Amino acid sequence: MAARMRCGRTLPLLLVPLLAALVAAAPTQPDEWKQYHSHEALTEKLTEINEKCPDITTVYSIGQSVEGRELLVIHFSSTPGSHEILKPEMKYVGNMHGNEPVGRELIIRLADELCNGFKNKDKEIISLLNSTSIHLLPSMNPDGFELALETPAAERQWLTGRANANGLDLNRDFPDLDGVFYALEERKVPKFDHLMELFDESKERQPETVAVGRWILSLPWVLSANLHEGDLVANYPFDATPNEAPSKYSASPDDGTFRWLAQTYAQAHAHMAKNDHPPCDGTTRDAFAQNGGITNGAKWYSVAGGMQDFNYLATNAMEITLELSCEKMPAGATLPQLWEDNKKAMFEYMWKIHSGVKGEITDATTGEPVADAAIWVMNGTATLPIKHAVKTSETGEYYRLLPVGTYELLVEADGYEMARKNVTITNKVRDQAMLVNFALVPEEASEPVMDELQLDQELEELPLNLPENMSPFLL
Repeated sequence: MAARMRCGRTLPLLLVPLLAALVAAAPTQPDEWKQYHSHEALTEKLTEINEKCPDITTVYSIGQSVEGRELLVIHFSSTPGSHEILKPEMKYVGNMHGNEPVGRELIIRLADELCNGFKNKDKEIISLLNSTSIHLLPSMNPDGFELALETPAAERQWLTGRANANGLDLNRDFPDLDGVFYALEERKVPKFDHLMELFDESKERQPETVAVGRWILSLPWVLSANLHEGDLVANYPFDATPNEAPSKYSASPDDGTFRWLAQTYAQAHAHMAKNDHPPCDGTTRDAFAQNGGITNGAKWYSVAGGMQDFNYLATNAMEITLELSCEKMPAGATLPQLWEDNKKAMFEYMWKIHSGVKGEITDATTGEPVADAAIWVMNGTATLPIKHAVKTSETGEYYRLLPVGTYELLVEADGYEMARKNVTITNKVRDQAMLVNFALVPEEASEPVMDELQLDQELEELPLNLPENMSPFLL
């Protein structure tokens, strides 16, 4: 089927064509990758890459920091600036904590690698760009980074520059959807995903959080990773424990899939899953390499209001958090080796976006797309679906990341009969997930998948203060 472009909608939010008129891109210096890019140098570098590869890139801003620095994203795609149906969207986000800039530099280096690979006709990179829409946000916290960068290394403390310019930790500032999830679970209410509609937005949040939150809600993301440092491990949901316990393994409904995604990165990393380095904390408590270089976030320590779980519980996106260095803000001379340690893993993780299934949900009578249909997954011999549905976009497309296995897909939408299909997923095609389309038969009343409880009635009885307006997060 010929690819269709999303009608009437381009990429979010304030497209900024960073051309030569904005900044003069400096030529690449031999020692460029042995030092941290200031915000000005970051802007110049993204502009340089955009000018070198205009056919596959666009640069846009999703908002500004407290001190007015642009939160810049470079988008790589064969159709830059637009979403193409059945071409999945993925993102890397770096430097959420300002004094953790290794991810920032790796993302800048990745952007350069993608552009150079395209120019040099690298088959793997061209295949990746033809099949994948890749968004790279090198710095979510440019203000904190500039503070850390300007502080001499001898004077820099563990927390110098971690927070934004208002002194707030951005990875504690997202809506706490884990709390909503646990409240629903405790009351046995069958509502497990896309929970923003139940969240009471009363707290004033930071401009960086709002900008990234709106960005997260603006595209049909499939896969994501958030790059940090302070340890060497791939961290997966849930990040927060129920009942405010300081640490406890807290499995998400997609625990198996998240472990598989985290293992993908850890095993492709030069050291993360290997017992060739001591634990970062100097004890056996966090000897993550002994567990394959991965950890459940809440088992490590509980984080409420984190970006990782917000992605999973507010949207279809599956995000993990990558801790990439024991040392925060290591010497610039170490950056080339850190790139070599992570390069393969960054590519292998991106390729995982083509695992599982994808497709379009349409009306069997009219052929029109069905938006907001729920796709549930029944795993093997299970009697109930995994308690996390993905929803179709306004164009009727869906993506569901899954490891190899046999599943039953169930699709429900208001006004249609439920549809089901059995699938065996092999994930043998690297650049395309298994295509499974559904044509739904209209019906006046259809029985929901989770029909053992009356969802609407239960939600009305919940003591949740539901807001009339989800601003500033909802567009």
